Amino acid sequence: MVGGTTSIARRAGAAALILAAVQWMVGEAVAASAWTSPRYSYSHNFISDLGVPSRGGELQGRTICSPLYAVMNTTFIAQGVLFAVAAVLLFRLLPGRPGWVYLVLAVVHGVGLTLVGLVHGSPEALADGSMQWHGIGAAMAILGGNLASIVVGCHLLRRVRRLGITEVALGAFGLACVLVLKTMTNTDIAAVFERGSVYAIMAAELVAGVALLGLGRSGRSLAADPTTADSAAR
Repeated sequence: MVGGTTSIARRAGAAALILAAVQWMVGEAVAASAWTSPRYSYSHNFISDLGVPSRGGELQGRTICSPLYAVMNTTFIAQGVLFAVAAVLLFRLLPGRPGWVYLVLAVVHGVGLTLVGLVHGSPEALADGSMQWHGIGAAMAILGGNLASIVVGCHLLRRVRRLGITEVALGAFGLACVLVLKTMTNTDIAAVFERGSVYAIMAAELVAGVALLGLGRSGRSLAADPTTADSAAR
């Protein structure tokens, strides 16, 4: 019974991760496609620009005009909720402290994205001072998500080695993009590095979700003997 419950939780958690990544890709693409005056720029406009209700204004040199802002804000919140739900379902697969650290980081990510979806990075928010909460939410989301990938990846390095390396590499890449973004904030391509820090999380959760479903079909476990699992991963 316990094994069956664990298997159900693993599959549900994997499905939540996959759904989170897919709905993000679709939601962002749909919101961006409606922004036509001027056309939305993936290198110049930040992701959160798509969630700003203001139309026709300017924010830090960027024109803001997102007709489907509600789609992007829903996408933000859905990503945060699904990521946290997946962690609740999956954290016990990581025994001891790593599991709890992963859960805490996932909740930080989820709360952060919910803030991003509710407190918009708009000209009005910049004027009334509430922009700080949007920034705090973005920092929580990006740091929490990428650090969660690294924690999970480190646990997997001696169990499912390739998956572990992939998760650590994606998390490290996302954090590296944050560091570069800090030095490129006032450039026309700053959004490229913001996207790198966010898309790394989406890639990590998609890879993890698909891998978890694959491990279940093969009968392998994340808690398997390190030597056996590592050999199988080769």
